[in-house]
Amino acid sequence: MSRPVEEKHTPLHVSPQWIRARYLKRMKREGVLLLRGLDSRLSKDLPSDLQKLRCKVAFHALRFAPPIRELGNKLTERMRSKGPYLALHLRMEKDVWVRTGCLPGLSAEYDEIIHNERKRRPELLTSRSNMTYHDRKLAGLCPLTALEVTRLLKALGVPKDGRIFWAGGSPLGGSKVLSPLMTEFPHFYNKEDLALAGELEPFAKKASIMAAIDYIVSENSDVFMASHGGNMGHAIQGYRAYSGHKKTITPNKRQMLSHFLNTSLQEDEFNRIILALHRDSMGQPEIRTSKAGRDVTKFPIPECMRNDTSF
Repeated sequence: MSRPVEEKHTPLHVSPQWIRARYLKRMKREGVLLLRGLDSRLSKDLPSDLQKLRCKVAFHALRFAPPIRELGNKLTERMRSKGPYLALHLRMEKDVWVRTGCLPGLSAEYDEIIHNERKRRPELLTSRSNMTYHDRKLAGLCPLTALEVTRLLKALGVPKDGRIFWAGGSPLGGSKVLSPLMTEFPHFYNKEDLALAGELEPFAKKASIMAAIDYIVSENSDVFMASHGGNMGHAIQGYRAYSGHKKTITPNKRQMLSHFLNTSLQEDEFNRIILALHRDSMGQPEIRTSKAGRDVTKFPIPECMRNDTSF
């Protein structure tokens, strides 16, 4: 029942022993201590019963407020009214380019904007600073551009008349940077396109609520794909796996980007290679225990899967 006391200066890569030595007395005194900046690193190594508890919180206890849920469901119905749809979470906002250490490649002007912002606020950079932009790109650490997303969707067999809902904030450079996607897939919508006049107005200046509406429409899609990681994409991926193995595509950026840069590849051969690289990710969800350090809310299998109806 206590109001949590916030601690904003916890170093990023600290051990549980360090936290215990530093904060235990204060935690006992205050009741609740909110540690910022750890990015759930410690929670990935919790015992199995606590991992299940995290799933109960994430997938059962947490609920959107009724006005948000109702509008999200209305937009979902409008997307689904003409058939199945793919939800695409695009990560091309200015802050994403700054934080990842990548360049948008739109023009020298926009690259300079990102470079200057990163220089002005170096603390925003979340990736390794000793890598060049090209190295980051080939390592799969950069968001996909609109053209790369378009080529990927075409290679994976999305038809020209396929219906696509795109989630995310306004991309750097405005809506014109989405022209490759809009040209190739004319049935391309976001929440602003689907909402009736005035429906989004109460939430227009509340970014977290706008993201929640995107979440609801994306989670209910027939297929979901995020162009570049992020908490929202991870949460949707985990919930879709938990709630019935709904299809989620994870771009294999590390292996596919060299083929994007190979101009000698014919389109048919390029499509064959890209489809082969993603065949596994379009099947059953990945298991958390197959690799160390995976967050259970992104990879809920096997700990969180229900064996009965009492979960």
